[in-house]
Amino acid sequence: GIQPAKMVHALGGSSRKKRTEAPALELVHPATPGIDQKPPQVIGIPLLKGVVGTHGADGDHRSLRTMPVAEMIGVPSSWCPNPAYTSLLRVKGHSMEPLIHQGDLIAVDSFQTERDKLYGKLVIVSSHGHGLRVSRLRRYDTLEMLEAENREYESLVLSKSGGLRVVGKVLWWIAGAP
Repeated sequence: GIQPAKMVHALGGSSRKKRTEAPALELVHPATPGIDQKPPQVIGIPLLKGVVGTHGADGDHRSLRTMPVAEMIGVPSSWCPNPAYTSLLRVKGHSMEPLIHQGDLIAVDSFQTERDKLYGKLVIVSSHGHGLRVSRLRRYDTLEMLEAENREYESLVLSKSGGLRVVGKVLWWIAGAP
């Protein structure tokens, strides 16, 4: 039979030759004017085993920090200004339609809770009676309200005595296929 050492010698090599390492691979992007040439950074965001309700549908009564993680979802880092405080929850209910539907995933930034910076934005609130809920935070003079997108649902007054508190800002959501 053929001996490996003779085969290497016949091909112009040496059986004593030190193996060289494979060359480093480089990520190459097509040159497109106006497009950032850096590769996107992807981070893992936890999809929590819990639901956020809407007006008329109770959400989970656990804190975002105590809910178990179902799985990690990779998203661009630019979508999450505070990745350590960002998590995903599934929506339960219909009061945020047509914007957000039952079953959609919403990204919640629990670092952003200052009400005066969240007027007009979608927020997650927590209440003792109804758990976590998604709603739009509005201010009318001295009155703070939680409004549904679907006007068939009544708005709620956000007051300290009512046991409602803002636990995070909705950053974005992923809708399921129709």
